[in-house]
Amino acid sequence: MQLVSFDVFRTLGFPDTTVLKPEHFLRHKPLLQDADWVLFPEYWQLNALVHGLKCRVFPSLASYRIGHDKVEMTRAFQCIAPEHTPFTLIEANGPQEREMIWETMSLPFVAKLPKASMGEGVWLIESRQDWQRYCEVTPVLYAQEYLPIDRDARVVVVGDQVLTAYWRVQSDQGFYNNLSRGGRLDDSPVPEVMTALALRLARTLEVDHAGFDIALVAGYPYVLEFNRLFGNQGLAQGRDLQQAILGYLRQKHEPRDPDGPTDPGRFLPTAV
Repeated sequence: MQLVSFDVFRTLGFPDTTVLKPEHFLRHKPLLQDADWVLFPEYWQLNALVHGLKCRVFPSLASYRIGHDKVEMTRAFQCIAPEHTPFTLIEANGPQEREMIWETMSLPFVAKLPKASMGEGVWLIESRQDWQRYCEVTPVLYAQEYLPIDRDARVVVVGDQVLTAYWRVQSDQGFYNNLSRGGRLDDSPVPEVMTALALRLARTLEVDHAGFDIALVAGYPYVLEFNRLFGNQGLAQGRDLQQAILGYLRQKHEPRDPDGPTDPGRFLPTAV
């Protein structure tokens, strides 16, 4: 396979891989068009690569588009797994909507910015003042029920398989489980009910590279979100991730025959 990567660190050691800077992609259109896969482009490149140059990209389009915005992500979860999605209200940021959400949600509850990662943009709302401060900085109102947990599981899906799963224990400051915000790793076994939910969501949504955050309340799993570009702190061996990606790309690879038919009707009999 001939690969082109726009992320040198995530594809370090990949065979037959040319690394390009995202801002230089227009200089290399023939290379991109001939590549079997284009790996880890920036979000802003997608339309040009996929619809313009007809490139095959990894992670998948769904991984990018659903993972780019928590509002879109939660709506997708509500569509296919409402029973595993915490109660969530998403509204325009107007005075009536602010008041409606405040009157509806029980304290405490969680508020999120639509586009944030690594625990940033997540608020624990415990008072009217907390809610007002959040409303002043968000373009869209996103309020979600607070789950009584002290940890969640990060389930890493690559291709159509679970690569690994591990617990993230709440930081000393409370609330945040993200490792970047002081959360701690726990390698105790993650129940299958959690990994099965992450895999079901990934396969249904056609997400093929993501770290799903799954909570467990009284033995019942809830999906919080997923991150298309997950950290590697919980991955025991970086080579395992590389082999999982390459194995998946080979599995999905369809050899391209430059001398083969391009017009499905070219061999049909012609009326005389």
